[in-house]
Amino acid sequence: MKSTLSRLLGIALVVFASMTWVVDAEARRLGGGKTFGRQSDVTQRQATPPAAAAAPTQAARPAATGGSRWMAPIAGLAAGLGLAALASWLGFGEELANFMLIALLVIAAVVVFRMLAARRQGGARPAFQGAGAGQAGQGNAFRYSPANEGRGGVPASMPGAAGGAAAMGASAQTGLPGVPEGFDIDGFVRTAKVQFVRLQAANDAGNLNDLREFTTPEMFAELKLDIDERGASDNRTDVVTLDAELLGIETTANDYLASVRYTGMIREEEGAEAKSFDEVWVLAKPLVGGGWVLAGIRQQG
Repeated sequence: MKSTLSRLLGIALVVFASMTWVVDAEARRLGGGKTFGRQSDVTQRQATPPAAAAAPTQAARPAATGGSRWMAPIAGLAAGLGLAALASWLGFGEELANFMLIALLVIAAVVVFRMLAARRQGGARPAFQGAGAGQAGQGNAFRYSPANEGRGGVPASMPGAAGGAAAMGASAQTGLPGVPEGFDIDGFVRTAKVQFVRLQAANDAGNLNDLREFTTPEMFAELKLDIDERGASDNRTDVVTLDAELLGIETTANDYLASVRYTGMIREEEGAEAKSFDEVWVLAKPLVGGGWVLAGIRQQG
């Protein structure tokens, strides 16, 4: 009997440890709040200290955080282990202890089943959570070609790679490094905001096709690793408020690098409190053809 009780206790401890590991896999926005990928000189020169975050357009719902909603099952597991051990220690009968441990395992199985069911429901959610997300450009990412711009979304007056230091100088008309006269800054920023929301949704859903299309190969590899590491755990982000600012465009030997600073409030788990964020995305585009894709992220905090 003692060996049976020991085995059951061991199984219960393994289940408890597994549940604890699952809880640690918390939801995160695209990139997980890290700095990685390509960086631009524009980002280094132009990024300013974080401004006070604007008040969210919708109040954060007074609900338990993501961690607290797991406290009940974890507390139940711990309590079950303690009661079973206490029953055996006090001599109330190993049959009672065995029954309590079996009940504990059943409860753990139910919790795991509900978690997997929630994950399946999350995969069936619409790909876009924010208003205007459906207006994202088709084809390659950030493809933006208004009438006053040249081929591929870059004005005909965009300085070439041979421009050297002049390409990094601030335009008298735009006041931004590397951004020439005639570049539709407002339109570019609006499209960048739509793509920010779209990529958050793709990351939540684990949509590798979207991520591959809208990122460089290096960034895609990093983001895919993040998705693989979180496994079956649910990931849901809600962009509560979002503002964007074009910091400038750098011209390299092979491509353009546009630095866009995003600030606002984001909820990284359903029911959790919205938190402020401040990060710069580096968008890359070939000198000839192609569209803008995410090449790097830099945290400003």
